[in-house]
Amino acid sequence: MTQTLRIAMWSGPRNISTAMLRAFGNRADTAVMDEPFYAHYLKATGLPHPGAGEVIAHHDSDWQSVLRSMLGPVPGGRRVSYQKHMTHHLLPGMARDWFPAMRHAFLIRRPQDVVRSYARERPDVNFADLGFAEQAALYEEVAAITGRRPPVLDADDVLAEPARLLAALCAALELPFDPAMLAWPAGPRKSDGVWGKHWYAGVWRSTGFQPPALAGEPLPPPLAALAEQAMPHYRRLYDKRLRG
Repeated sequence: MTQTLRIAMWSGPRNISTAMLRAFGNRADTAVMDEPFYAHYLKATGLPHPGAGEVIAHHDSDWQSVLRSMLGPVPGGRRVSYQKHMTHHLLPGMARDWFPAMRHAFLIRRPQDVVRSYARERPDVNFADLGFAEQAALYEEVAAITGRRPPVLDADDVLAEPARLLAALCAALELPFDPAMLAWPAGPRKSDGVWGKHWYAGVWRSTGFQPPALAGEPLPPPLAALAEQAMPHYRRLYDKRLRG
């Protein structure tokens, strides 16, 4: 591979998106970007996320400036730019004409698990926080604009068989698989957003992908209703997932 490859991985919150960031960040040929549109999203919406003011102060909150950096030279002269995105950070009115410059992929997770994990950090979670509707719609938008059906990974599949699923993802992206993606040193990274101290405790302790968690206790009714609302959007992409 000689040309620069830019990968946009579209996820929702409380997925294994940061573990995937670690996996790609452990490749010698790859530089990673952590939620580059997050500061713009917080500034535009005014949502009271943990550390929102610090995120806006520390990171670029101008989406057009962010986009230029996403499309610019890859740091360190590396060949691959891996960009972790939250689907709901791409707000209406933000350009999509840059989509063909990227290889896109989608990372999904069972709504029950997402809701349970998110509610531990922000108990007042609502459907708009989770990005499920945006993710399903964005998949179709990316496919229409780029003319390619992007690969979809389900978090439980990756956790159960990380080597097989990451190899399948790399093949779909026309990128050689690197076994270094399967393990990484514990701790934070310079590439982590400043929000990491609020959200990344588990990843900072990790050194690789952990087996899927067992099903937890039933969700309380308000959270169960959120998971049920998300399920049709999740199913639309689940049926398209890579199976290795």
